[in-house]
Amino acid sequence: MKIRWISLTLLAAIVLVVGYYGYSVMQFAMNISKPATDYTNVDKPSEEQEEAVYQVPEWEGKERVNILILGGDGRDEKDPGRSDTILLLSIEPVKKQLHLFSILRDTYVDIPDHGKNKINAALAFGGPSLAMKTASDLVGLPVHYYVFINLDSFIDLVDMIGGVDLYVEKNMKYYDPTDKPEYQINLKEGMQHLDGNKALQYVRFRKDALSDYSRTERQRKFLMAVAEKMQTTSTLIALPNILEQMAPHIHTNMEVDKMLKLAVLGYKIPKESIVSAQLPPMDLLKENTIKGASVIQVDGEQLKKYVEQLLE
Repeated sequence: MKIRWISLTLLAAIVLVVGYYGYSVMQFAMNISKPATDYTNVDKPSEEQEEAVYQVPEWEGKERVNILILGGDGRDEKDPGRSDTILLLSIEPVKKQLHLFSILRDTYVDIPDHGKNKINAALAFGGPSLAMKTASDLVGLPVHYYVFINLDSFIDLVDMIGGVDLYVEKNMKYYDPTDKPEYQINLKEGMQHLDGNKALQYVRFRKDALSDYSRTERQRKFLMAVAEKMQTTSTLIALPNILEQMAPHIHTNMEVDKMLKLAVLGYKIPKESIVSAQLPPMDLLKENTIKGASVIQVDGEQLKKYVEQLLE
């Protein structure tokens, strides 16, 4: 009887935890989802939605899913600014594989209805939808969803998860008297705990020989560190509070049910199945100056073939 009582107690505890986290994840998904249906005023998920969370929804699709992550330097959602960070997540649901591409923001492209310009201008010209179309044309893949994060919120977002431990590969120092104090860069080489402020310094530093090339590599490295931190016990315990605080800083065109299913799918992808790469790669790009601006040019067809080969 004692063993049975202990078993029932543990079972009850598990059910309560699943319900608690399921409700928190559902609320977070509803708060950041901005598709045609507006979920922002929903106070509580429906019984059907709660049921879907408890059953751990599975992604049914077999086709690759591509998600554009945009870090804007604007002040708010109405003024996203240019893309300071452009990342493309490509998920293969059957093989459980993920490719993480960082697109160089100075890549010179055709922006629909706006002519030739750097790809980071697409966000400012037409918001996330135009950025999705422009990125899709560049890499030759359909971009299904976007996730937008304003970089002014980056510090808070990293602090919410308690920062990350990361090896800083070199001394990084840069001072801009016209910029905010929190944007000044002064990091020392070595293993460090990066809070929000230091993390922003790490992912934005580009004043070295490789400039934006090494910066995008650091961004991918940092994102992997965040993914690992999100799976730690301490972060999982604080997850409901973290999600509640994050919601005002993020928005996406992904419907709530798809967001939940993709989250479950992403959790199942093993770390060794994650491939990261820079677009365009070094051997395909050409640096140039057009109208006084430094840009990166690439043969579009060659780039599409490169992406296709990586995804095989």
